[in-house]
Amino acid sequence: MDKLTEIMQWKRKEIAPLLRAVSETELEAFQLQKEARGSFLQALQRSSGLAVISEIKRRSPSAGQIKELGSALEQAEKYLNAKADCLSILTDEKYFGGSLQDLEQVTCAYNARGQGIPCLRKDFMLHPYQVLQAAMAGAAAILIIVRALDDDSMKQLREAADLAGLDSLYEIHSEEELEICLKYDPKIIGVNNRDLAVFKTDLAFSEKLIPQLPEGVVAVSESGIWTKEDAQRVKAAGAQAVLVGEALMKAETPAKLIDEFHSLG
Repeated sequence: MDKLTEIMQWKRKEIAPLLRAVSETELEAFQLQKEARGSFLQALQRSSGLAVISEIKRRSPSAGQIKELGSALEQAEKYLNAKADCLSILTDEKYFGGSLQDLEQVTCAYNARGQGIPCLRKDFMLHPYQVLQAAMAGAAAILIIVRALDDDSMKQLREAADLAGLDSLYEIHSEEELEICLKYDPKIIGVNNRDLAVFKTDLAFSEKLIPQLPEGVVAVSESGIWTKEDAQRVKAAGAQAVLVGEALMKAETPAKLIDEFHSLG
């Protein structure tokens, strides 16, 4: 069994006791919070250089423990002081050590100050109830992993996200997955340079797939980006944003690395 299949099987068991029908009215209520939480899509579009989605990630199946982190807000402060464009917050507990409380802690703190920054709920989404959870925790966007879902699940997730006023980041790793996600008129597509079957990375995936994305879609290169040279490589392929986790979590001064990425205008 590959790793993604294992994770998705666990996620189905994990969320099963929570699942219930979610009404359109419940989701639409979160449209009123859209201004406070900000637009994930617009934050990526308005960056003058290479936009940076800075990720809060304690551990991963490939890297093991990345950083001992008492508070997600502690890491968020570093990213926000460095003028990150958006945040990605892992909310999966079993494999990544995150939680919905991490997301809620960050969004509540910054919204209360009037400094809301768009946050992606980074998790393995399967059901509209998880979209409702994301909205309740203050997320501005959800992740849709094309390889992990059938058409009906993707349709339900997208519809729920649209109703709640959340953006959807479609994650792909192959040409076949690109063709599938294009059916849903995606606004943001992330090319994951990590093969989720074996958790190995190769920036060649961005170089192959990003040039095939339709005009007007925001192209994000995800995983395996450690240096300015890595970022320059995916930008040359057409990436408008990078999603960076491990490198920023381990950096003594995340601001230096974020500044280097931003400088690639």
